[in-house]
Amino acid sequence: MALKDTGKAPVETEVAIHRIRITLTSRNVKSLEKVCADLIRGAKEKNLKVKGPVRMPTKTLRITTRKTPCGEGSKTWDRFQMRIHKRLIDLHSPSEIVKQITSISIEPGVEVEVTIADA
Repeated sequence: MALKDTGKAPVETEVAIHRIRITLTSRNVKSLEKVCADLIRGAKEKNLKVKGPVRMPTKTLRITTRKTPCGEGSKTWDRFQMRIHKRLIDLHSPSEIVKQITSISIEPGVEVEVTIADA
C-alpha cells in the first residue's frame, strides 16, 4: 500500500496586488478632507499600504464681468472665482478590497475617480 504521487501540487490562489490611485476633487475643503480621512481610515483598518493624501495645487477659475448690462454709467466690475481642490491617495491592494473601502458614504460635491494599474 504505497502512496502514489500524482504530480499535482496543491494550487494556491494568488491574489493580484494592484496599484490604485484615488483622485478626489471638490470645491468644499471640509467635505473633501472628511472623505479623504474616511478612505484612509478604512484602508488602514484593512492593513493596506497607503500613500497620501497628496494635496495638489488649488485651481482658481476667475470670471470678471461688468456690473451694468447696458454699458452706461461708471465702469464697475464684478469678480467671481471658484476654487477647485484636489487630493490623491495611492493604495497597494487587491481590487476587491478597494470596492469595500470605497463603498463608504461620500459627501455631496466630492468627485471620486479610481484608477487601477498593475503593481
